[in-house]
Amino acid sequence: MIKMGIIKTEQLVHEFIRRDEDQNVESITTALDHINLDIKEGQFIAILGHNGSGKSTLAKHINALLTASEGTIWVDGMDASKEENKIDVRRRAGMVFQNPDNQIIASVVEEDVGFGPENLGVPTGEIIKRVDESLRAVGMTKYRNHSPNKLSGGQKQRVAIAGVVAMEPKCIVFDEPTAMLDPNGRREVLKTAHALNREKGVTVLFITHYMEEAVDADYIYVMENGKIIMHGEPRTIFSRVDELKAHRLDVPQVTLLADYLKKAGLALPGGILRRRELVKGIVKAGWNAAGLSPAAPEDGKRSRKQEESGENGQDLKPDAIILDHVNYCYSPQTAYQIQALKDVSLRIPQGQFIALIGHTGSGKSTLVQHLNGLLRATSGHIYVDGKDIYDEDYDMRSLRGRIGLVFQYPEHQLFGATCFEDVCFGPKNRGLDQRTVELRAFEALQNVHFPEELYYQPPFDLSGGQKRRAAIAGVLAMKPEVLILDEPTAGLDPAGRDEILELIDGMHRELGITVILVSHSMEDAARYADRIIVMNQGTVMYDDVPKAVFSHYRELEAAGLAAPEMTYIMQELKEQGLSVDVDAESIEEAGMSILEALR
Repeated sequence: MIKMGIIKTEQLVHEFIRRDEDQNVESITTALDHINLDIKEGQFIAILGHNGSGKSTLAKHINALLTASEGTIWVDGMDASKEENKIDVRRRAGMVFQNPDNQIIASVVEEDVGFGPENLGVPTGEIIKRVDESLRAVGMTKYRNHSPNKLSGGQKQRVAIAGVVAMEPKCIVFDEPTAMLDPNGRREVLKTAHALNREKGVTVLFITHYMEEAVDADYIYVMENGKIIMHGEPRTIFSRVDELKAHRLDVPQVTLLADYLKKAGLALPGGILRRRELVKGIVKAGWNAAGLSPAAPEDGKRSRKQEESGENGQDLKPDAIILDHVNYCYSPQTAYQIQALKDVSLRIPQGQFIALIGHTGSGKSTLVQHLNGLLRATSGHIYVDGKDIYDEDYDMRSLRGRIGLVFQYPEHQLFGATCFEDVCFGPKNRGLDQRTVELRAFEALQNVHFPEELYYQPPFDLSGGQKRRAAIAGVLAMKPEVLILDEPTAGLDPAGRDEILELIDGMHRELGITVILVSHSMEDAARYADRIIVMNQGTVMYDDVPKAVFSHYRELEAAGLAAPEMTYIMQELKEQGLSVDVDAESIEEAGMSILEALR
């Protein structure tokens, strides 16, 4: 039962003001531009928008972390701008941040989860109960006695969510809480949010770039440039496919395929959101499907790549890197010992584009940090160009110049006073002369299409996508032979994600760089990679071309992963008797196969 409004805004405005050293106004950015909301208690609200649209700024007003420049915001009837209300507002409205490191403060997981209730004066017995329930809800019970510093990014996010859930607020704002999680982790977090909303009546505001996560919301708000440009129920919003694309946003894969088929002439209803209704609609429409005209596919990238690759996606080129029975153990011979890699053997040829996927904590990040010597194997060997990197006389500095790593959080490797200075650091540190250093920096920034007007701006003033470009440029300036990217699109909007991935793919093709992409997106892995390596509990589960790997979609699900949405749709259509290509991965491939099967 929906009650009266718990969050209400009237003409809410927020301006960020930058000042110079003399405290003169340098610039004013309007992050929220006369926002009007009336969110009822018990609603599940999804908020969509590209990076910089104002979503997080709005969230911080609901939690009284920011104060309005103009207008008013009420949370559970309290004016959130008034100083005397801020503590009570934060009790009513919990917040899960995008980066869990901003939220975790204790040295043990269960202590961190219990920190909030303890500060609210909750009795000890009740705190223990809440910690147990919260950790169980996010699937982190077995890590309760671990240090958060030993967890992966996705595991830290689950701990942060558990800490807020344990405070039992009336409203929870989730600011892209699933950005760093594997598919199973995303499902679990979303399930937890819906359960809190449905069973305990908690009002949920869910900010996300995953359109599928907004499908089951009661209502959707779409933001751009600090304004609400669209609002309505999910079916209404996602039926406006072309309009959403014009605003640099995605729609669910199911809806995209339905839109493709409708434009080809198939009689389908508007606003299809779920796989089951799409399959039912295709089968029903198939009786009158003559004269359909599929559009040409956007590109032939997938077929071209697979034709160039060997049977399992391994090109017949010299090996750039060989891993020989590599094992790695965190905190050996202690109570916190974790076997992160178990007998991993791999051959990585020069010039290949590899996607490394796996559930959160499967060993992906640990594996790639071995490739340039940041971590040293507990046992086993790693060879680069035939030389063992663990030999005493091996030049480790040279290795890190040849194998570049872009971290999960780009802000962790940006530290220069300006972007240009930051990109210069790597080649300068290798002892190159100033002219060569600057030429490399300019070339790297141009390769990543970094805006020239930002060359001499501080890197911390950049958007998420710009930070990633700057971080990639800093690694490219070293002229690496292998480029490793650990979740480079996490937290980016759809347009930013596509720009970064197209950029990486372009550099791979034009510069011949070996690329290892760590990703939780099955669609991205299917679209760009020649070969997919699946990690599961520290071991290599599958190593093959994308079509072969995703044919094991049931086994991938059991390992906390999934297949691209197209795989599931095509399998269900086949079960309905349609002769479709179950290996189709893109919207165009699937659409053309369906239309051909219906003729």
